Amino acid sequence: MIKSRLCDLIGIKYPIMQAGMGPFSNNNLCVATANAGVLGLLSTSGLFNKHDQPWVYNAFVDSGEADRDDDMGTALGKVLKRTHRLVKDKGGVFGPNVMVSAELREYSKIMIESAIQARKENPEMEKTLKVMYTSAGDPMGWGDMIKGAGFIWVHIVPSVRAAQRAKKAGADVIVASGHEGGFHTHWEPLHSMVLFPAVVEAVADEKTLVVGGGGIADGKSMAAAFALGCDGVLMGTRFLSTQESDFHPIWKQAVVDAGDRGTVIARGYVGPARWLRNARSEEHAVNTLKKSPGVFLGTPDSYETMEDMSLIDYENESIKATYEGDKEKAMMAGGEVAQRISDMPKVADVIAKIMKETEEVLAELPRKYLG
Repeated sequence: MIKSRLCDLIGIKYPIMQAGMGPFSNNNLCVATANAGVLGLLSTSGLFNKHDQPWVYNAFVDSGEADRDDDMGTALGKVLKRTHRLVKDKGGVFGPNVMVSAELREYSKIMIESAIQARKENPEMEKTLKVMYTSAGDPMGWGDMIKGAGFIWVHIVPSVRAAQRAKKAGADVIVASGHEGGFHTHWEPLHSMVLFPAVVEAVADEKTLVVGGGGIADGKSMAAAFALGCDGVLMGTRFLSTQESDFHPIWKQAVVDAGDRGTVIARGYVGPARWLRNARSEEHAVNTLKKSPGVFLGTPDSYETMEDMSLIDYENESIKATYEGDKEKAMMAGGEVAQRISDMPKVADVIAKIMKETEEVLAELPRKYLG
């Protein structure tokens, strides 16, 4: 049986993290992954857009046993308590994914404080709500608040420089996110084969673990991440297309149907995003090149600097269409690894298959290559 330092640190059975998948609701998926023995992560950034994207917000609160008129902190508190209730009997471990970009700092603080408060109100949650996962921003300055409350702190990065900053900030686990990943990706196209070992060499030690994300969907890719020095893997697209996933059926089926060269990069709310390839996303890529070329040149833009907001309007319309099941206007995110996914099993079956294959691959390597 494969067991890594990640399992020991977090208290999970398998060295796998389910990706945060923001801003889209994944409340039920988080429960399923946590109960299957991996780290489940709750998306929270949909709470930031109650008025701009009510279809995302409503899905989050409705599936999380919160009320649509709750304030942000109250809604998240209810979701956290629901998740705890549904995973505690099986020893599941989970945490919220909190975006910490500068423009969201006020909201980020509310999210983290809500998780801290939930554990104070129910100390038993310390056994399940163990992790605080931060993303999409500078980790510096969050350590005292997160680790001071007793959380294991995980931060995701796109580069060695960012990994070094996360280590300096005090993160316990650093996720190296390769450019292959789905939806929010990086301004510079640094892929997993280069990024994983570079981050491991730069920051891994007895106190700092490295997890690899981007392009992981089976035992072969998980074994490769181990060979590159990772303590575990992060998976999003593979879990998106499962029976328990909260994502709309047309989205899940689009992952299954994606073939060779099945994704495209275009604008996506906070920068470059990887979308599943269809007529709608191809049109969006063309418009991105015309109206926001920095997405392809590594030059960040923002809501404040973009002169033409039609790209964002297009994204909102496309995501709304996805939630409504409108295939003609839908635009759906997914990682490059979608082309290697051809089924929609249960979460537990996905994990069992991946772990079995990983063991087989690792056992075979010495015989094939070491004589």
